[in-house]
Amino acid sequence: MKLPPLNALRAFEAAARHEGFIAAADELCVTRGAVSQQIKALETHLGVPLFHRHSRGVALTEAGRRLLPVLSDAFGRIAGATNALSEQAADLRIICPPATSIRWLIPRLDAFRAAHPEIRVRLTTEFHSGGNYDAAEYDIGFTCALSPGRSPDIETRELFPVFLTPGCAPSMLEGEAALKRPEDLARVKLLHEVAERSDWQAWLDRFPVPGVSAESGDVFPNLDMATRAAVIGSGVVMADLVLCREEIERGQLVLPFPDMVRTSPQGPICLISHRERWQEPKVRRFAEWVEQEAGRDRAALDLERFDEV
Repeated sequence: MKLPPLNALRAFEAAARHEGFIAAADELCVTRGAVSQQIKALETHLGVPLFHRHSRGVALTEAGRRLLPVLSDAFGRIAGATNALSEQAADLRIICPPATSIRWLIPRLDAFRAAHPEIRVRLTTEFHSGGNYDAAEYDIGFTCALSPGRSPDIETRELFPVFLTPGCAPSMLEGEAALKRPEDLARVKLLHEVAERSDWQAWLDRFPVPGVSAESGDVFPNLDMATRAAVIGSGVVMADLVLCREEIERGQLVLPFPDMVRTSPQGPICLISHRERWQEPKVRRFAEWVEQEAGRDRAALDLERFDEV
């Protein structure tokens, strides 16, 4: 048997729930006559009456009482599923490593929310590599361009390079113990943003300094904590010229060897997403906004003047 017309089922369910055609017509934004016609069409389709009609209104027949809970449950399920899909469509699920989140994305995110109030941002500040990016869990993310193990279905868009150079508090450039030469790094504490100490090792690979080892110093959970330790004079951090821009501009962090700058071996910071997602409106709007913000950073720091080695 063919399913009855959907409009007829909706008309019956509303009329049965409201115990009248007028209230049903108001809910469905149609006339009372339209509701009556839809219900008559449904009764004809089913071959049984669904309402007793009398001078004081209508009442459900036995067949109508049996049909009502089935339709109410079905329409409730449909409404719940479609509402959930609509809410998910409006959610933008972002994953971003802690340092990039704290130092770059979060300070700007309110501007994006103000420009696109229709998009609900769901941010996870968690480390991930390109290889373990879960496209089913997130719409878009931030990562390093050269992270290994990335699926061919995942695509990236470069934002800005990662330029590294030592940074310290201004007080460390003063007095008899001042940092004047790279060799002076041997007598100060190195501050690392990762347990692997790859930040300092990458710089020392490019600029070998006698007596300085990446194995020395203190390890922090992320760049934000390591940078804050450097600002209070606890040691020398391997500063990221973009992510540490605020402290550098304020003079809280100084660069003792400003000509000794190298790019990160992990490549530039980039956006990451499944190749089919880039044209989704919420992803496209966020990506365009991020790219504009990153462009301002590149222009402000004149990053192109550094040798990308």
